[in-house]
Amino acid sequence: MTTETSAPVAKRVPTERTHHGDTVLDEYAWLATKDDPETIAHLTAENAYTEARTAHLEGLRAELFEETRRRTQETDLSVPTRKDGYWYYSRTVEGQQYGVHCRRAVRDGETTPPISADGAPLDGEEVLLDGNQLAEGHDFFALGAFDVSPDGRWLAYSTDFDGDERFTLRVKDLTTGEVLADEVPDTFYGTAWSADASTLFYVTVDEAWRPNRVWRHTIGTPSSEDVVVHQEDDERFWVGVELTRSERFVLIDIHSKITSEVRVIPAANPTGEPAIIAPRRQGVEYAVEHHGHRFLILHNDGAEDFALAYTSADAPGDWTPLIAHSPGTRLESVDAFENHLVVSLRVNGLTGLRVLPIGGGDAYDMTFPEPIYSVGLDANPEYRTNEVRFRYTSLVTPDSVYDYDLVSREMVLRKRKPVRPGPDGRPYDPDDYEQHRDWALADDGTRVPISLVCHRGTPRDGSAPAVIYGYGSYEASMDPWFSIARLSLLDRGVIFAVAHIRGGGELGRRWYDEGKLLAKKNTFTDFVACARHLVKAGWTASDRLVARGASAGGLLMGAVANLAPDAFAGIVAQVPFVDALTSILDPSLPLTVTEWEEWGNPLDDPEVYAYMKSYTPYENVAPLDYPAILAVTSLNDTRVLYHEPAKWVARLRAVAPQGDYLLKTEMGAGHGGPSGRYDAWREEAFINAWILDRLT
Repeated sequence: MTTETSAPVAKRVPTERTHHGDTVLDEYAWLATKDDPETIAHLTAENAYTEARTAHLEGLRAELFEETRRRTQETDLSVPTRKDGYWYYSRTVEGQQYGVHCRRAVRDGETTPPISADGAPLDGEEVLLDGNQLAEGHDFFALGAFDVSPDGRWLAYSTDFDGDERFTLRVKDLTTGEVLADEVPDTFYGTAWSADASTLFYVTVDEAWRPNRVWRHTIGTPSSEDVVVHQEDDERFWVGVELTRSERFVLIDIHSKITSEVRVIPAANPTGEPAIIAPRRQGVEYAVEHHGHRFLILHNDGAEDFALAYTSADAPGDWTPLIAHSPGTRLESVDAFENHLVVSLRVNGLTGLRVLPIGGGDAYDMTFPEPIYSVGLDANPEYRTNEVRFRYTSLVTPDSVYDYDLVSREMVLRKRKPVRPGPDGRPYDPDDYEQHRDWALADDGTRVPISLVCHRGTPRDGSAPAVIYGYGSYEASMDPWFSIARLSLLDRGVIFAVAHIRGGGELGRRWYDEGKLLAKKNTFTDFVACARHLVKAGWTASDRLVARGASAGGLLMGAVANLAPDAFAGIVAQVPFVDALTSILDPSLPLTVTEWEEWGNPLDDPEVYAYMKSYTPYENVAPLDYPAILAVTSLNDTRVLYHEPAKWVARLRAVAPQGDYLLKTEMGAGHGGPSGRYDAWREEAFINAWILDRLT
């Protein structure tokens, strides 16, 4: 089918579909048949072709992998988190792919988390789960649930060995180390314990992989006796379950993209009927947090960027305002502790934390030193505490864990992710790098923020190579993050930029609304505007710029390839949603119906159909001079199915055969790619080597 110099040619088997009077021929629909030997043979041939075409990069890949490994402290230990009488933590061991999850009893007088030198095990530790042992004999391993019961006796955990995000749920007795006979296959993320730890709630999915049922399981009984607590029949909605920090209530969260409903069960009465906090109303979103005599309600009812209210925990009803809506200040979540509330928010494109003392004292915002950063609460399982833990990072500051005294306002750095010396033997110094915030002007006059990082002294004359990253969907914000692997690019003179385009949530709910449904094209034109601004401002040149995005960001990559192929020297599309119209037209596919409130419903609405058809990458492949494209996908991905990039690459080769297109399929992974950390480093080295090859 292929040689080192000839790309695989997918056979054409035209499949016809008609919607709203429009007839479309899909020559490569056959690739969606996962169990067809011809499909597997085609993907295998594509992998062989990609390996042959990138064989000259083998040395560079090994070099990049070794740089990441060398800079990473492979044997390491997380900052232990206190819950009742134990410190909980995880650690990694040099040469092992997965984490080891542990706890150690709190000792008399011990008020600060114990941290060992060089990540060694803590004296007296108890190993709860060893991911390396669980993963033995499997090419893929992922942990779904990891939930210790309130009394510390049971551990509910779930495992996935295929990457399809269907987990087998088990319960371990932490006093004996025995794994109970209780076993529930095909569960999803999310568990919650009853107050007495006799009952475990969990979630399962329907045939379209939509989380639609919450179940109640009694410890020590077979799963065949489990009871459905809530079944969500509206296909736009999905469900989740969790225990409040106070351990007083089990919350059943029911959400669509724009509407929500929360039901509660007293944790002390797990067989009780779920009570509704507020019935769902189309377009109204709210989230619930328990605090003493009240439920806190974070909502957007008449509040575009959300407001905070509360209602009685005994008899939920009217909402009493607590924090009024303030346009431009997006309230994202609230965490309740006995004497304080902490609100996570976003202002001017930056994350923040606001503290509200209970019973006296003014609210205040924490302050941070860098102009560009990302901050958010970490695990804080204890309700009765005056201290919270948060994580902080920037494009130059490694992930940092702080404990913050809510009374004294003292901030203590517990740990900063170690970055070991690079190939030159010099210790990592953030002052060797510089970060910037720039702004591009979109076609409609909107200012779009861009975050950049580069090695100090990188020229601004257009000669520097650059990578621009984007996402722009689901109100997900691409806040600044630190990456050890990225240092290998920066040290080679590459500028890394993040385009904070509409469709994300960086500038509040309006920013999201202006990049979805019939305004989706703003996402793509914003990204192109950012790319062109980098050239105009002297950061780089169009023939020295590679674009990169994943999932919905992969759709972005395909769209801008069609929209402005001249703007990029290369494009990396990971697990890319490039055949969006075909997928959104098929309600039987995973997650399709739940996506209609994000993209529109092309099945019933001809305007949505025409609009989506005008931008979806697969539909709009044309005989253009495309930049080099690397598409990376996973065979067992249930979020963006593997055949979307497979079809896209096949059509690119057929319609624009002069282009350079590569497809790499992980044959035993899911949406997140390889599961082991060394395998993930190798994947990143593969991608970065390809990028550097495009930029030299």
